[in-house]
Amino acid sequence: MEINLGKLAFDLDFHPSEQLVTTGLIDGDLHLYRYSSGSVPERVLEVHAHSESCRAARFVNGGSAILTGSPDHTILATDVETGSAIARLENAHEDAINRLINLTASTIASGDDGGCIKVWDTRQRSCCNSFNAHEDYISDMTFSADSMKLLGTSGDGTLSVCNLRRNKVQDKSEFSEDELLSVVIMKNGQKVICSSQTGNILLYSWGCFKDCSDRFIDLSPNSVDALLKLDEDRLIAGSETGLISLVGILPNRIIQPIAEHSEYPVERLAFSHDKKFLGSIAHDQMLKLWDMDDILQGSGNTSRTQATVGDSDSDEMDTDINTPKSRKGTKRKNASKDHVMGSHNFFADL
Repeated sequence: MEINLGKLAFDLDFHPSEQLVTTGLIDGDLHLYRYSSGSVPERVLEVHAHSESCRAARFVNGGSAILTGSPDHTILATDVETGSAIARLENAHEDAINRLINLTASTIASGDDGGCIKVWDTRQRSCCNSFNAHEDYISDMTFSADSMKLLGTSGDGTLSVCNLRRNKVQDKSEFSEDELLSVVIMKNGQKVICSSQTGNILLYSWGCFKDCSDRFIDLSPNSVDALLKLDEDRLIAGSETGLISLVGILPNRIIQPIAEHSEYPVERLAFSHDKKFLGSIAHDQMLKLWDMDDILQGSGNTSRTQATVGDSDSDEMDTDINTPKSRKGTKRKNASKDHVMGSHNFFADL
């Protein structure tokens, strides 16, 4: 299934229980679509949410509301049924908001272009944690509920580990000489996987975040902008070539390409609530919904093991690999021509 959004999309998210998908667009609009197998998706909501681009979108409160973040410094809560604004938090960040993720039923995290990560309690309607974790834009975040730790990647080429219980940045990796763009936790919490602008996939062992234990290099030199965890052993990677690939982790291998969004870079990937559909957006103004049964056909067949750098059972990185110096902050800041503006309150009725 394909949906022509009419504008460049920055983010997408699926409803936690219904066949609904939302996208945030470069012109500040928020779209909501209803989809089903064998029928044309229907747009059920269009809201001009922000004065600048809508870079981040997430369903919250069991899917009754959508939170969006923008370079206009605001976080907006929109009612899914009516499209009306439930609450607007002005001046949520000093810099442009680039990322939103759900943590628990009542908390979310936001990341901005200045490297700041904040955690918000939607019940108390306040910021409960703030971390100056990075020196450049926050490209992605993921959450470990068991340890209550929030992991972030950044254009400054580092991975951060924020301890929510202690309200401090507990750990931070060394500079990876490359912008880190996406992060997932795999292998039952034992491995943290990061993608990069040069296409290298970096593997960190949990608790040993200073240096990566492996570099999987066979998706390079094309930037891998999006990672999506399929299970504990496999992930889906979206490349700047528009190719979407199924990748195995330990052993590290490209199992197979499973889809081609377009010739433009894949910006984000997401699963529907039942994992029947994979959603992808790229720099072509199209939202595509892929039937997982169709695209994973044959993925259990023999796959070729790709080159890696480092021992998969070791925490020592091969220092002979020379990667180019990071083009600091270029990906996100070139992706949008927004200009940061001032703002004005909080989740008053959320």
